[in-house]
Amino acid sequence: MPGVGAMKRLLREYKELSRSPPDGIAAAPVSDSNVFQWKVAMVGPEGSDYEGAFLTAVLDFPHNYPLAPPTMTFTTPVWHPNVYPSGKVCISILHEGTDASGYESATERWSPIQSVLSIVLSVLSMLADPNDESPANVDAAVEWRDNRPAFRARVKAHIEASLGLSPELLRRYPASIAASASSTSSLL
Repeated sequence: MPGVGAMKRLLREYKELSRSPPDGIAAAPVSDSNVFQWKVAMVGPEGSDYEGAFLTAVLDFPHNYPLAPPTMTFTTPVWHPNVYPSGKVCISILHEGTDASGYESATERWSPIQSVLSIVLSVLSMLADPNDESPANVDAAVEWRDNRPAFRARVKAHIEASLGLSPELLRRYPASIAASASSTSSLL
């Protein structure tokens, strides 16, 4: 039966994440019958343009995981140099094999020692520190590099949309909204 080793590994990772869930991160298979697709929820990293955001994504694992990496796709809109407009994440840790261009070192790329948690932590780090030299979204990279206020305004609009908050409500109650958004991690 294909994927038995991958299934065991994914179930073990799920148990570990369930036993000691990291603050601001939740990840689990979408159903008992499909451990190869996971839903991920995370709170944007403090001190970054994404602070206070509630972001969701899907991890799709191949049947030969952990020998091959999963793909990660945000299901909430994310304006970022390393996220394709489709939501697919472009980060070294999810690239396998050798980099023919020599841009990424082998230690930055996928290896079977990586895990769901290391992937999500790497993505959170990427959100805080974009790589605009090798962008998946060229427009976001140019805006991040050349017009940071416009970039931050667009990210803020995406955060507001992800929280389901209207701009009018945010103008009227900015302090209480910010406080409740930062406490979102307790909901995970």
